[in-house]
Amino acid sequence: MKKFILSIMVAGAAMFTNQVVAQLESGAKIDFKKETHDYGNVKYGADGACTFEFTNTGNAPLIISNAKGSCGCTVPSWPKEPIAPGAKGTITVKYDTKRPGAINKSVTITSNAVNESSKVIRIKGNVLPAPENGTPVNNSGAPAN
Repeated sequence: MKKFILSIMVAGAAMFTNQVVAQLESGAKIDFKKETHDYGNVKYGADGACTFEFTNTGNAPLIISNAKGSCGCTVPSWPKEPIAPGAKGTITVKYDTKRPGAINKSVTITSNAVNESSKVIRIKGNVLPAPENGTPVNNSGAPAN
């Protein structure tokens, strides 16, 4: 009798676990093509925009409720409409390149994704110093020789 009751308890626990796993696998899922953008060396005052592409690999619409930069110099924009299962979307991040020096910033994305409801993407690189007045600048942003 004890073995029978134990068997029923184990079977019940297994069914409960399967239901929980099925619920976790069901819903919107966000998968990024890349999670870090490296600007390399970028000219002072250049266009600091970059794009992160993602796909909803889940089976429910993906809703991004917020995207927040780690500081005021990092400004994200994201789709406000739901992303259908299998569809792609983009998040654009604009960095203020009038701040010379190293770039190491993050953007935190909040969504209804079951795999990562809070996801961090990153930007990195280096903004070259501002050119001196009258100094010619080559394509890399460095003073020409």
